[in-house]
Amino acid sequence: MGIRAIVVDTAGTTTDLNFIQDVLFPYSVKALPDFLEQNQHNVLVENCICDTRDIALEPDADLARVTEILQQWVSEDRKATPLKTLQGLIWKQGYAHGEFKGHIFPDFIEAVKRFSAQNLRIYSFSSGSVDAQKLLFSHSDGGDLTEMFNGHFDTRTGNKLDKQAYCNILNTISLSPKQVLFVSDVIEELKAAEAAGMMTCQMVRDSTQRTGEFRKISSFDELLVE
Repeated sequence: MGIRAIVVDTAGTTTDLNFIQDVLFPYSVKALPDFLEQNQHNVLVENCICDTRDIALEPDADLARVTEILQQWVSEDRKATPLKTLQGLIWKQGYAHGEFKGHIFPDFIEAVKRFSAQNLRIYSFSSGSVDAQKLLFSHSDGGDLTEMFNGHFDTRTGNKLDKQAYCNILNTISLSPKQVLFVSDVIEELKAAEAAGMMTCQMVRDSTQRTGEFRKISSFDELLVE
């Protein structure tokens, strides 16, 4: 029955965690105050501001306080949807102004072309918003890779540590679990995907990484799908 689709995690698997932590996150923290000030009446941004107040249980928080809460969430690496949405919008501006390029590991840039040529479907699943993933892959070191992808999933699909998220992906792409290979560097995510019946493979780019009882690769060059 063979593999028909590959779902890849982003941070640590297709892109360097350091790029996200040292470039993208600090950029969003710095840009947040001005961005909220200028866009607070945009419907999407307004919704994010309201959602932030709800999650923080501070219904009366003013814009300065909302900004503070969001910046605090960045430092805690909170996977809150309003934060992820706003970061996506802020990074869009950064990419558009050429402030940075999306860092993608060279071995993935080569592999995604190979998989695409094999007619394998390719999806990404990240706690960063779908928009943020599209930005990353469209402004990448290897040019625009988005046409190689069949779709992207984020926290709206479910928590990455939760079996249900992977069941939801399977339902969305209409393949049986054994036809889908999930590649991630995080053991707990691989366990959740495995619980949903998916095939799994752990990306180990760093010798200090925690590893589990999974097939392991250290580069996409080693991932050959028959």
